[in-house]
Amino acid sequence: MRIDILTLFPEMFAGPLSESIIKRARERGLVDIRIHNIRDHTHDKHRTADDRPFGGGPGMVLTPGPIFECVESELPEGTHLVYMTPQGRPLTQAMVEELAGRDAFAVLCGHYEGVDERVREALVDDEISIGDYVLTGGELPAMVLVDAVVRLLPGALGDDESAQQESFADGLLDCPHYTRPEVFRGMQAPEVLLSGNHGEIARWRREQAEARTRERRPDLTNREK
Repeated sequence: MRIDILTLFPEMFAGPLSESIIKRARERGLVDIRIHNIRDHTHDKHRTADDRPFGGGPGMVLTPGPIFECVESELPEGTHLVYMTPQGRPLTQAMVEELAGRDAFAVLCGHYEGVDERVREALVDDEISIGDYVLTGGELPAMVLVDAVVRLLPGALGDDESAQQESFADGLLDCPHYTRPEVFRGMQAPEVLLSGNHGEIARWRREQAEARTRERRPDLTNREK
């Protein structure tokens, strides 16, 4: 898979994309992540990529020229472009799975008051939000999206079943997990998990996942109905 990221702040991605699962996926050739600095496509000595909004108001808006040039010169024609914005569709595991099934996609990171609307109209294929709150820019949301997608690529986790048993994989939150020691500070791990009865363990995990979902995220339970 190829993932291109368009941003004003490429240095922000150095750490997150060079650690843990994403690092291993890149080293194994499972994903090719390319970071593009939008300012590289400006044409003034100050590398200006933003300007004041027409009509007045606070903040700055990313100008269309550098973004158009970045897309046209850096991305293969027809690349699916996702814009990270609070105005986008709330990110779900189903959306992550859809992106993970693609051969390639690109992520545009907005900043300040966002991008010129003509960018959205002419270039953007999808708009995604990671929650109902506002961040300084789209870089952190882009990292969230890339992490969620990369870990679903075959071979990224080492054990592909891990992704199938996580929260939201079947519309439920994940069940509780325990490991050694069996008793810690007087707290006992559930006996069923130590029984070796795989049928009972699976039943217990399902019941716990359903109960946790009803308690913490009843909206997910209602969505199933």
